[in-house]
Amino acid sequence: MTDSVPNLSETSPGIEDEPGRVRHETGCVIVGGGPAGLMLSLFLARAGVPVTLLEAHRDFDRDFRGDTIHSSTLEVLHQIGLADELHQLPHSKIREMRVVSRAGSTTVAVLNRLPTRFPYVMMMPQARFLEFIAEKASKYPHFKLIMGASVHELIEENGAIRGVAYLSPSGRREFVAPLTVATDGRFSSIRKLTGLEPAKQSDPMEVLWFRLPRNPSDEDDKAMLNIGEGNFIVLLGRMTEWQVGYVMPQGGYQKLKHNGLTAFQDSIKITIPWLADRVEHINDWHNVSLLSVEGSCLPRWHLPGLLLIGDAAHVMLPVGGVGINCAISDAVEAANVLTPALRDGQVEEEMLAEVQGRRERLTRMIQGFQTMMQKRIVGALESGKAFTLPLALRIIVRLPLLRELPARVLAFGIRPVKLERPEEAPVGEEIQ
Repeated sequence: MTDSVPNLSETSPGIEDEPGRVRHETGCVIVGGGPAGLMLSLFLARAGVPVTLLEAHRDFDRDFRGDTIHSSTLEVLHQIGLADELHQLPHSKIREMRVVSRAGSTTVAVLNRLPTRFPYVMMMPQARFLEFIAEKASKYPHFKLIMGASVHELIEENGAIRGVAYLSPSGRREFVAPLTVATDGRFSSIRKLTGLEPAKQSDPMEVLWFRLPRNPSDEDDKAMLNIGEGNFIVLLGRMTEWQVGYVMPQGGYQKLKHNGLTAFQDSIKITIPWLADRVEHINDWHNVSLLSVEGSCLPRWHLPGLLLIGDAAHVMLPVGGVGINCAISDAVEAANVLTPALRDGQVEEEMLAEVQGRRERLTRMIQGFQTMMQKRIVGALESGKAFTLPLALRIIVRLPLLRELPARVLAFGIRPVKLERPEEAPVGEEIQ
């Protein structure tokens, strides 16, 4: 597998090399080449739906994207015969999730007891995962991936969205289709163009992402949430390093910078003493990436001819690391509902509402749990008291009949999803 995708699916032949041709037609336009966008593209292309995916960046290599691939995603990939091949790529596995604070250490989720072929969270750099999915989609000639296509305009006709426009080196290009799907993330340009306003679900948080070396003696199959004084630190194990998320209330980053790198390193040592021998690797503020995030959800995920899913529709907090799982679950349900209509080229808004109906309540339930945990953690940080898990969660992890519940939610969400039509159209054919 290469480090970038131009050799997999370069700017689609016949598009950029036709200076006089501005408008192109396809079966579905998807904006945003993240997990939801690429997975939905693959599902539709396999089913014979012509699909064009527009990604604003030139490659998938962006630091500190989520690296988690959950059991539910692996089960869906198994349905279409790709899970075994994905496992051939370098990866690690998380089998437990643990919360560590001054009150002690509690294992809140043990995945290896789950009834699934994949009782773990796979850890793989997201760029490699996206390249893998793009490569598999590219075997279908009616799948087009255009990198460096920054969408700046929605095309409206007869009161409905009929596609998008972007600027290419050869000039303005339009793609029109019965359906446009926005999968362009928490800062969605499509959402901004529509004027749809998300409803706030939580207070904002700041997360500093960075990497530290992993020693051979480190435990390698556990995700850890470490709650210290004024911060909590998430550790996720890659093959040779820890992906670290240093989470603070809004405004915490400026305070950290004011106190200096040494104080930042010391705060990591205090919260996770066994990392003390490697914090010197953070020797410049350029070694960290800042992400400010607050949970939110659109009251309405669709307009005539347009559907928003993933972070474009609902921004998840980093609590539990389930944002990618939620986004891919959206893509699965979108494929389940919309594939027959896209084959016919007729998508009604009621179908888009059905996608939202299948996913919104479950998404809001997860956001509600994340917000509860956030408030409890931030409350402990601000009060100086030791953090303890909510009583209900403490009871759940101790009762044999209930203790698998957190692991199930981590692995599958509130309710597992699967492809209702995993059949594949013959390569080279479009289903009419």
